[in-house]
Amino acid sequence: MSTSLAHWIAGARPRTLPAAVAPVLAGTGVAAYADAAVAWKAVLAAVVALALQVGVNYANDYSDGIRGTDDDRVGPLRLVGSGLASPGAVKAAAFGSFGVAAVAGLVLAATTAWWLVALGAVCVVAAWFYTGGRKPYGYLGLGEVMVFVFFGLVATVGTTYVQVGAFTADSLPAALYAGGGIGALACAILVANNLRDVPTDTVAGKRTLAVRLGERRTRWFYALLVLAPAVDFGVLAALTTPWVLLSLVFVLPAGGAAGIVLRGARGPALVPVLARTGIAELLAGVGLFAGFVIGA
Repeated sequence: MSTSLAHWIAGARPRTLPAAVAPVLAGTGVAAYADAAVAWKAVLAAVVALALQVGVNYANDYSDGIRGTDDDRVGPLRLVGSGLASPGAVKAAAFGSFGVAAVAGLVLAATTAWWLVALGAVCVVAAWFYTGGRKPYGYLGLGEVMVFVFFGLVATVGTTYVQVGAFTADSLPAALYAGGGIGALACAILVANNLRDVPTDTVAGKRTLAVRLGERRTRWFYALLVLAPAVDFGVLAALTTPWVLLSLVFVLPAGGAAGIVLRGARGPALVPVLARTGIAELLAGVGLFAGFVIGA
C-alpha cells in the first residue's frame, strides 16, 4: 500500500484531514473548563477521530470506485477509480484504519464506560455504509446528517465524557453547543465536495443532498452552514465564558470560502473551498479549546 498511500497523501482529502481533531479540541476544552481534562485520554480520542476519518476516506474510495461513480471524476484523484490501487488493497486500508480507531476506543471504554464500545461500533458501521452496502445512505442525501451527528456531536460530547467521566449539567450543554458548531462546519466540507460533484453524481445516480437541492440552493445551504457556528458559539459564550469567542477566528477562512461558493464557482474551482473550510473547522476547534482553557 506504500504507492497507494503516497497518492492518497498527494490528494485533496488530507487537506481537510486535520479538521478531524476539531471536535476533540472542542470537547477537551469543555473538559478543561470543568477542571477535568485528561491529556492522555484527549490524545486517544484524537487517534480515534483521525483513524475514523482516514477509514471513511478509504471506504468511500473503495465503494465509489467499484460502483463506477468515480469513472469521470472532477475532483482529486481516487485510488480505485483511477486504477492506482486495487479495490482489495483500498478496502484493507479502510478496515485497518477502523481497527486502529477500535483499539484506541477500547482503551477509552475500559477506563471510562463499556457502553462506549457499542457507540464505537455504531460509528464504524455508519462510516462503512455511507457509501458501502447495497443501499448506501450517502446516495440518498443523508450524508450530512451522519457527518453532523458523528463528526460533530458524538465526537465532541464523547471526548468531553471520557475525560469528565459523566454527563453533568455544566459540561453536557457546553459540549452539545460546541459539537453543533463543529458539526455544521464538518457538514459544510461535505456540501462543498458534493456541490463540486453534482454533474458527475447526477449521471452516476448518486443522489446526494446537493443533487436533490440543486446547485443554487446548495450554495445557500453552504453559506448557512458556515454562518450558523458564529451564532452557536455566541450562545455558548453567553452560557460559559466570553473567551469562547476566540473561536470566531474561523470566520476568516470560512468567509472567503463562502464568497467563492456564492459567486458560482464550479468543478475544480471549488477544490480550494474544501481546504479553506477544513482550516475553518480546525481554527474553530483551536479557538474553543483556547477559550475554555483561558476562561477556566
